[in-house]
Amino acid sequence: MKRFIGKVGLITGAAAGIGRATAERLASEGAGLLLVDVQAEALAEVATRCAEVGGRAVAAPCDVSDPAQIAAAVQLCVDEFGRLDVLVNIAGILSLDHTHELTLERWNQVLTINLTGTFLFCKAALPHLLESGGNIVNTASTAALAGMPYGAAYGASKAGVLALTKALAVEYGKKGVRANAVSPGSIKTAMGSRQHLPEGLDWKLIERHMPLDNARGPEVVANVIAMLASDEGCHINGESIRVDGGTLA
Repeated sequence: MKRFIGKVGLITGAAAGIGRATAERLASEGAGLLLVDVQAEALAEVATRCAEVGGRAVAAPCDVSDPAQIAAAVQLCVDEFGRLDVLVNIAGILSLDHTHELTLERWNQVLTINLTGTFLFCKAALPHLLESGGNIVNTASTAALAGMPYGAAYGASKAGVLALTKALAVEYGKKGVRANAVSPGSIKTAMGSRQHLPEGLDWKLIERHMPLDNARGPEVVANVIAMLASDEGCHINGESIRVDGGTLA
């Protein structure tokens, strides 16, 4: 399939995990890409890989909590490629804490990166997406759909992403811009490893979120993002698709 020939995408969180898998998938289908992440060295490696699989990619190190850097990244995309057709917001951080020990500083950091960063990229990209009739794919989480133990900040941030996505879908749908979300769960990434779990956790609570399927790699999420972002998803707007192996079944 070559669904993205002549299309330009901007992907945040592109240096690893779901972001990297999505960049490689869209590049393999012919997309031009502006890749965003704070990990400059890893981001450059992903850009090289995207070129190897058939796309053109520009690495743009960017802190998604900085409005000025976000505006500059979107402008760089338009300057380099002449247009913007797809915005994929994947950048995020996971924080698992006993809620009574969660600091306000950490709470604010999680919401700033996961939710406010997504909003700021949508805001900066929308004028260009309105010109191209493009679309947005945001990354939420199954943590937004059911109680996630130790994940108050993370779950709240991702629930906000879902609400933001639905608001954009209604506001801009008749103007030709779609907005959808994916809600991953049980995906094998560095962010989802056990190193993030707090001491003294209750494993019975954790096991409530075990999938019916085995945990799988980030490419399964990239597959769904590519469908939503392509013309094959033209009649899908305001939706969140779970990619979790039946975790919440």
